[in-house]
Amino acid sequence: MRFTYECCDCGNVFETGEVIYQCPTCAKLNDGTSFPKGNLIVKLNKEDLKTLAQKEHVTMYDFFPYEVPTPSAYPVGGTPLAEPVRLAKKYGIKNLSCKLDSTLPSGSFKDRASQLIVGQALAHGENRIALASTGNAGAAMSCAGAAYGLEIILFVPASAPINKLMQSVLYGATVVPVKGTYDDAFALSIAYTERFGGINRNTAYNPMTIEGKKSISIELFEQMGRKVPDVVYVPVGDGCIYAGVFKGFYDLKEAGLIEKMPHIICVQSKQSNAISKAWKTGDFSCIEAATTRADSISVESPANGRMAVRYINECEGWATEVDDSEILDAQLELTREAGIFVEPAAACAWAGVVKDSKMLIEKFGKDVSVCTLLTGTGFKDMAVFTGRVSIPEAIENSKEAVIKRFEK
Repeated sequence: MRFTYECCDCGNVFETGEVIYQCPTCAKLNDGTSFPKGNLIVKLNKEDLKTLAQKEHVTMYDFFPYEVPTPSAYPVGGTPLAEPVRLAKKYGIKNLSCKLDSTLPSGSFKDRASQLIVGQALAHGENRIALASTGNAGAAMSCAGAAYGLEIILFVPASAPINKLMQSVLYGATVVPVKGTYDDAFALSIAYTERFGGINRNTAYNPMTIEGKKSISIELFEQMGRKVPDVVYVPVGDGCIYAGVFKGFYDLKEAGLIEKMPHIICVQSKQSNAISKAWKTGDFSCIEAATTRADSISVESPANGRMAVRYINECEGWATEVDDSEILDAQLELTREAGIFVEPAAACAWAGVVKDSKMLIEKFGKDVSVCTLLTGTGFKDMAVFTGRVSIPEAIENSKEAVIKRFEK
């Protein structure tokens, strides 16, 4: 599909077939004290979009600016839409669903962006992709690299969960642990690309990452009978997933397939609330420290914060903040009352639904349709359960021991 780039901040339009990352004018203004400027929005050709309204069914590939060769080599998409009946009854939200992107090939939503970056790299004859990650994006890109035979250079904070780092090592990526934060790793990965070439997959920095992530919205549209939820809850760190979800629904609307955008809710930990704070105050300054236990959304300088705040307003959404304790409680609640095992960052979205549940019914009525995006499997970070959950002690191998264990 034909496309151009538009700067989120100044509105400049770039018509080019070359790889472009940021608006050169706005990017020069970045000094590290506030959310980055100059991120680009991929604008699909309106005439091409309108042709999709004639199709009986659409897929995410219909909306992609690059072709993804042999999608079955790295099968992204088609994740289940669960309807957690116990939780729906508990919170009075009868039209409640959970999109289980924890079932994607590498175990997280980040596969969606990585799939399109593969298409971009192959279209431009590139065999090397560099990026920074706290774990999930790196694991996803490494998984895609293994499937397509691409070289992946991954910069990660040395403190990232070992499960996620080991994933990338096993997929064959070149993993470079950094004695610093995600933001430090981000800067070093850009320095690597500038010196050694290849495609840079960093979220927001490469606008195609947001285009890949929008595929979840296209899927939801088809899974829900060619309609969309009233409200969608998204866990937010750097703002890229939020922007991707918005962009998918936006493109559906531009194609004439839906009439109205859902209200998309930005859920953040209070210990990493830069975007929520910016939406509420208009202050785009970076926060001093992000300390949330939900490592995938622990960000001090959100790479796509300005676009996320813009989109929150455009879809009439809002930002909800939850404590880390609420996130960890939500993680166990999903596991024990819905059979859904996700990592803390994903559970953040459910914690937001719990916090807003009464308000949702008051605001939209008892028939409100609410979808929660659950973005990563719980096996990504088992250390989070240390001190919270333990394996019971073994019993003796005897009938008497069984009776003793269960007899009241």
